[in-house]
Amino acid sequence: MSAEFAFIDRLRALATHPAARALDDDAAVLKLGGETLILTHDSIAEGVHVRIDTDAVDVAWKLIATNLSDLAAKGAEPLGVLTSHALGDDAWDAAFAEGLRAVLDRYDVPLLGGDTIRLPEGATRVFGCTAIGRATSDPVPARSGARDGDALWVAGSIGDALAGFTLLEAGGADDGPLTAAYLRPRPLLAEGQALAPLASAMMDVSDGLLIDAARLAKASGLAAAIDTATIPVSDAARAVLRGREDELLRWGDDYALLFAAPVECEPPVPAARIGTMVDGQPGTVRLDDAVLNPDAIGGYRH
Repeated sequence: MSAEFAFIDRLRALATHPAARALDDDAAVLKLGGETLILTHDSIAEGVHVRIDTDAVDVAWKLIATNLSDLAAKGAEPLGVLTSHALGDDAWDAAFAEGLRAVLDRYDVPLLGGDTIRLPEGATRVFGCTAIGRATSDPVPARSGARDGDALWVAGSIGDALAGFTLLEAGGADDGPLTAAYLRPRPLLAEGQALAPLASAMMDVSDGLLIDAARLAKASGLAAAIDTATIPVSDAARAVLRGREDELLRWGDDYALLFAAPVECEPPVPAARIGTMVDGQPGTVRLDDAVLNPDAIGGYRH
């Protein structure tokens, strides 16, 4: 068990409120009168979630967008965000603020507050965001609702972020659609709201398609059977990642929506059916004809 999962297991003894969903989901779901609030918090660290030389504008965009993606997975309408900021020099901080302005304006989300801190020289800087949303569907989709025989779908595409990262690492330009997929991911908010009423289970793909499919399957007490040929990969990503098709299933940073729905349902947004939820060892992934060893699933783990 990774250090991350071991620590989360310790926290489960504290997170006993029903809104916490036993820490098995992307966000907390808090009922208040006639409304249901969706709350999520994610952090990004330089050198881990973004390259050390990433422009401050892009760091700010990614911080907000990744949190909005968690709201999208719950079909939520964003109400606002709070951020924590590790101060740099004045120019860097000014560019970060401009990045916040750009992403908040793009998704019409208000900044509600937050905190700043100055770290010792040379320390790795970490930036945090709490996003608050309002549920648009009841019940709110969880990871745990998939049923045996449900179709498994992806809205969005897999591999563009890895292709963009690959181009940046090779010294390529940072203004194309693939690098934008890595530097400035697009949370699928409208798609999530459209899918929420019909999805039996839903989550965003942040750590890798295979590991996130395993998480959805485990939460639902099922296995996931996936057909590689049906996974939506753009032609541009295929061209960059030729020979690395297995890696793009495990790399993550896609922020697509992975969802299960009754087989008779037709998604109201563009989506690709990639497989079926089936009876089996909970959390197992069957890729084509092979049952994957948990160590072969890959994905991002702390």
